Amino acid sequence: MTDAWVPTRAFGRAILMTGLLVLVAVLTGRYDLVVLAAPFALGTALSLRRRPTSLPAPELSTFDGRIVEGDDFAVRVSVANPDPVGLDLILFRLSLPRWVRVRRGDHPYAAPADAGSLAEIELEGTALRWGRHALGPLAVHGVACDGLLVTLRLDCEPLPIRAYPMTDPFRADEAMPRAAGLIGQHHSRRPGEGGELAGVREFAPGDRLRRIDWRVTLRTRRVHVVSTLSDRDAEVVLLLDVLHEAGESGGTGGAASVMDTTVRAAAGIAEHYLHRGDRVAMLEYGFRPRRLRPATGRRQYLTVLEWLLDAKPSSGAYEQDAGAFGAHLLNANALVIVLTPLLDQRSAAMIAGLARSGRFVVAVDTLPPDLRPATDTGWGPLAYRLWRMSRENVVGLLREHGVPVVAWAGAGSLDQVLRDVARMATGPKAFLR
Repeated sequence: MTDAWVPTRAFGRAILMTGLLVLVAVLTGRYDLVVLAAPFALGTALSLRRRPTSLPAPELSTFDGRIVEGDDFAVRVSVANPDPVGLDLILFRLSLPRWVRVRRGDHPYAAPADAGSLAEIELEGTALRWGRHALGPLAVHGVACDGLLVTLRLDCEPLPIRAYPMTDPFRADEAMPRAAGLIGQHHSRRPGEGGELAGVREFAPGDRLRRIDWRVTLRTRRVHVVSTLSDRDAEVVLLLDVLHEAGESGGTGGAASVMDTTVRAAAGIAEHYLHRGDRVAMLEYGFRPRRLRPATGRRQYLTVLEWLLDAKPSSGAYEQDAGAFGAHLLNANALVIVLTPLLDQRSAAMIAGLARSGRFVVAVDTLPPDLRPATDTGWGPLAYRLWRMSRENVVGLLREHGVPVVAWAGAGSLDQVLRDVARMATGPKAFLR
């Protein structure tokens, strides 16, 4: 591997100075110049007497590759010197992606490396936005022989870092429209084991002794038990509209784009319902439809976060057909929460189709309220007003189809909507044929 070590400019200057002095001494007969050239020649020879034969081995690692956007993380840069000859310096520079910042910036760093040693430097950084980030590549140069030799650029593979979306606070105190299983926290009208009191009745075979109501039993002289309503779980489907992106993302602490609001709201809603014991499924409406099967528990929450990391605006060579997104992918009793900016007529047609199929659909508006056109000159303001009027018309048509549309506002923003949907679920429901 000695061909990877190349002379530096210092080596060239030493050879040039020695050669010039010797040449001038020969041409002019001033052999005293040879004495001046001797230190350059001897210094170069002594420095090159032990040349390294092995190349440094760089490695890039982190203590935790899964963090939340806005959190700090530590990156360890390790460069091993397996050669028995020590190196003067090890220079490296770490390339940073757009949404990752390091405390000391991306300027070059230097560290000594003795023979058979390991040079380590820890850098502290921050992930400014959710997503999968590639930290690197890491460019390393080894300097040896008193700065006369340097290695060619040695690259280390980029280090993948997963920044999970920051969960927006969300709370929904209203019951689900429909529930299915018997393991959740939503009270049903079906008798069973639960925490909601349904009444007092006479003891029957199969009743548990701990359910005996002794006050009523002593008063009536007949054994009575307390009956409760079963707690049922529900299925929540989070449908992400990723046909278009709008707004500029400023990362944590900055402005939020449509994708930022969509992903963070989806993480918050999923965390809330999974914590209550419900089943959560994920769907993506775009040019590459993705689906995450419904499940419950902490494991499903981590899976949802991983699934959201790959959410990005659609880009395809063909047009998405609203009718291609069939309602057969959704459970008939599921609550469908559509996170959409309502920037495309196909999204509105898809939502209306789900409502006509008898699903309980809630549309969450993820368009930033302060979104404005790029220019305020010419026909820009008038076009913006016409677009706003057209969008409000689409929202009105969706509400006529029985789809409530509410802007995302964090905790409690869906309480009134879920209350109305739950009230609709208890009444007769009409299906269009």
